[in-house]
Amino acid sequence: MVRTAVAFSPGHISGYFRRIEGGDAATTGSVGAGVVIDEGVRSTVEVAGETSVRVLQRGHVSAGSPPVEYALDRIGVFARVTTECRLPIGAGFGLSAAALLATLTAANSLFDLGIPEDGVAAIAHEAEVVHHTGLGDVAACRGGGVACRKAPGINAEISRFYPEEPVYAVSLGPLPTASVLTSEETMARVAAAYPGRCPHDLTDLCGLSRSFAERSGLIAPDVRRVLEACDAAGIPASMTMLGNGVFAAGAAAEGVLARFGEVYKLGVARQGPYLIEVRP
Repeated sequence: MVRTAVAFSPGHISGYFRRIEGGDAATTGSVGAGVVIDEGVRSTVEVAGETSVRVLQRGHVSAGSPPVEYALDRIGVFARVTTECRLPIGAGFGLSAAALLATLTAANSLFDLGIPEDGVAAIAHEAEVVHHTGLGDVAACRGGGVACRKAPGINAEISRFYPEEPVYAVSLGPLPTASVLTSEETMARVAAAYPGRCPHDLTDLCGLSRSFAERSGLIAPDVRRVLEACDAAGIPASMTMLGNGVFAAGAAAEGVLARFGEVYKLGVARQGPYLIEVRP
């Protein structure tokens, strides 16, 4: 029987952010706020002669993940990895960060590497920055709650609060994160749109995020239609960053979002990545 470890990491819906360019991957990242969600990625890692990654998303199977493969190479192991998620990939749910944190948490235990939690997070963050898949999701996902990152990198000061009410979200398709993060013109608009403070509650997060989305020019026509429907119903809502979707607060949000696609009811996570089991 092949020795196997399984771990889980929550995802993260970013509401607004500003890129911070550092001298290396460790000091490059973002400030901003979002909500860590109880949906994310479950990763099963097995000892293997060479590394391979299989991605399962609600019955759809794909092969390969350059960030995960990079991270495993950084810790010096070969593994067969299967990541599983319910939420759509590339839709602003922080699943790249979740896959990295879950996989590295499992591999760290499986291979008895003894890497401290912040070391795992540092490698995951580096993989995100190198592959342009995220800037601040890893730091946020280290804990739960509505997270406001006040400096870049995984050791930034982060304020968190833990609302009981759920967040509702709808995805209208993927938005390639790299195409946004590598555009100097877009990043300049994003920097100018940054609100400059942390949210007080979920409604405030939606309001600050919406202002940011409008001023940054990132709202696509399909997203605009959903936001206008939320506005008409008095529902606090904004665009998932970076994803072609909408997140909203309040019980009435579910019915309005359902007109545009499958609605995901998401709880606010209470903790970050954790090991589920190790099978000998």
